[in-house]
Amino acid sequence: MSGAPARTLLLWCPDWPVLAAEIVDGVPATDPVVVLHANRVVACSERARAEGVRRGLRRREAQGRCPQLTVVDHDPARDARAFEPVVAAVEEVVAGVEVIRPGACALAARGPSRYLGGEEAAAERIVEHVAQTCAVESQVGIADGVFAAGLAARDGRIVPPGGTPEFLAGLPVEALGRPTLTDLLRRLGVRTLGDFAALPPGDVLARFGFDGALAHRLAAGRDHRPLAVRQPPADLTVTADHDEPIDRVDAAAFAARTLAEQLHERLAAHGLACTRLGIEAVTAHGQELHRVWRHDGLLTAAAIADRVRWQLDGWLSGSNGRGGARPARPTAGIIRLRLVPDGVLAQAGLQPGLWGETGEERERAHRALSRVQGILGPEAVVTAVLGGGRSPADQVRLVPWGDERLPARPGPPPLPTVEPAVPPTGPTAPAGRTRAGAVARPESAGAVARPARNGGAARSGGAIPVPPWPGRIPPPAPAVVLPTPLPAAVHDAAGEPVVVSARLAVSAAPARLTVGAGRPAEVAGWAGPWPVDERWWAPAEARRRARFQVCLADGAALLLAVEGGQWLVEAIYD
Repeated sequence: MSGAPARTLLLWCPDWPVLAAEIVDGVPATDPVVVLHANRVVACSERARAEGVRRGLRRREAQGRCPQLTVVDHDPARDARAFEPVVAAVEEVVAGVEVIRPGACALAARGPSRYLGGEEAAAERIVEHVAQTCAVESQVGIADGVFAAGLAARDGRIVPPGGTPEFLAGLPVEALGRPTLTDLLRRLGVRTLGDFAALPPGDVLARFGFDGALAHRLAAGRDHRPLAVRQPPADLTVTADHDEPIDRVDAAAFAARTLAEQLHERLAAHGLACTRLGIEAVTAHGQELHRVWRHDGLLTAAAIADRVRWQLDGWLSGSNGRGGARPARPTAGIIRLRLVPDGVLAQAGLQPGLWGETGEERERAHRALSRVQGILGPEAVVTAVLGGGRSPADQVRLVPWGDERLPARPGPPPLPTVEPAVPPTGPTAPAGRTRAGAVARPESAGAVARPARNGGAARSGGAIPVPPWPGRIPPPAPAVVLPTPLPAAVHDAAGEPVVVSARLAVSAAPARLTVGAGRPAEVAGWAGPWPVDERWWAPAEARRRARFQVCLADGAALLLAVEGGQWLVEAIYD
């Protein structure tokens, strides 16, 4: 907090919330417009000010002064989103920009003033470039420190070096932007920043606290922190243009290796490593092929070259693969290759193992599967991802190899249980589920789990929290989930069909099971029902079913479901 503040150039866009509403929402800024927050005016257009509207007025008073006002709600996200092109335009002229707030950004004035021919020339160049690029009017102020530069920008003024305390001395205390402190200073007879800066710092700290001490430093022209400039991201993309189109795989592989080495050197120069790589190829006829390759570890130059070669090999060879899963052969040679490091991280290296590199076997498998994808397409190699759901089919999602393994439905892994999956019991309900069940409603859709009238809470070795998917089958999961459930018939010992009532009462204990046109099999044990009532709020999509686990006399275990009076075999246990 010591030392003279650096010369600062601050760009200020007047009435930025109003301009942002025009840029994003199309509200004409030339009309009387006000932006309201908490029912008070936070910004207004020039025409509204001409009608007497000022910041801080309540909505009713502002509309009383100007009945034709257009009212816009304050949206900080909209202001920041609209200001990003302005910051990008400033960065095209100078580097090291700090965004103070939407509508104002600052940078060190020393660099631009040296290579643009002075501070005044730098200010004119930046204002002109922003106007031409973004069609936004702005003003620039230059002074010692960010606070003084912001006040100088209100008048488009350049304060000479060392003249900042004198410039601030004549300004009212309202310039501090602290209404509570300003009101107290006014009542104490302190009306200008010069009067406030003349007070002893120790007395200011004792009377006004830490925030008052910071305001006292600002009033004296001493900023409490330096600029925190935004560093533009480094351009890590590498591109190779070829005058002669490449139509052979060996020539494409050679070009890929050279380009991969360039990318690897560029990443190493910035201390980065690539984990997700975008590969683009463009032909002379404008045909493009773009794919993103992922890698669990760090992509080396050889790994990058391999992935480029696999992708181009699969494209240039012209084989359509199984089912036409990959694009057809291009009609012209490749004239441009582009590598885009989409995911990078700090190069910290991987811990090597005692007998070779870490994950060497996994790396070989990844290279083989990635090569298959390069030939047959990304959907040719998929892996299973477990997620939430009530049926076994809902809990598994197939994703292409290398893509993010995100579940389709939220939910932790299945809760542990101490009971067998299919107990060899009769109609007595085992621990770990409800005999008459709980009607499951999906919480993600805003519904709740509704207990059945003759049911209770599920327990497993004592009280446990309600699982995130009520009505799901307890573990272990079945070994085989049938893509299309098989029709079945369940009968009791007397040969009568077993039915489940609307109140989840089973008519009799299952005794025999017939799957399709097969022979009846004796049921040695069963558990259930686990009822589920899904999407009850949408009649066209509503499903009401109950699931049972059955163990047959020959040792087979099945997962059954009854829906609309029809029994189905959904899965098979190992």
